[in-house]
Amino acid sequence: MITAAALFRFLWVLVGVLAWTPAVLAQEATLEILPVRPINFDVVFRQQSYAPHDREITIQAGLTALRYGNLEVRGMYRHFSYHAPEQNVTTDQNAILINPRWNNFIDVLNFPEGKPINRMLRHALFGPLEDRAVPYLGLLAGGLVPGRGANGPGYLLGGQVGVRFPMAFGVSLDVALEYSQYQVNFQGADGISQQWVMTTGIRF
Repeated sequence: MITAAALFRFLWVLVGVLAWTPAVLAQEATLEILPVRPINFDVVFRQQSYAPHDREITIQAGLTALRYGNLEVRGMYRHFSYHAPEQNVTTDQNAILINPRWNNFIDVLNFPEGKPINRMLRHALFGPLEDRAVPYLGLLAGGLVPGRGANGPGYLLGGQVGVRFPMAFGVSLDVALEYSQYQVNFQGADGISQQWVMTTGIRF
């Protein structure tokens, strides 16, 4: 199990990487405040009637707060609800998260001149869509309620790797793999839950 301290150190290293910008990019980029798009709204609903009888709902919405070249910062709200009456388990959590992203991160490997590594990676990973794909690395960090105790605040830390495929009319297909650790109170005991999630959605 990854400890919270180790994950925190990893996130700080990744923040440093995200903050690094090549000189050429710095000359061409301009800071955009509240560009808003892309925005997302996701809903997941699962109901199981036997072994065990439970219900799970996840609602997530987000928008882009800042953009500077290939770097962007997104803000997100997430609601997670899990009810299992037979086990007497009920969880309803609300989280506010920041989600900094480094878009097109593999383009930092634009060398050697003859056969750039980034072009080979794009061709191998995305095939005919290599010029449209926007691969990204991201961080997730924020607070949630309840976290510690029955009603106390807690934290969520995590990271993601994904790719966005721009399509027509400002719509994009987004596929990502996310890992996170968050505080949760389960049957009166505080703990850290780890979660892997793969998401696929449309972004506007």
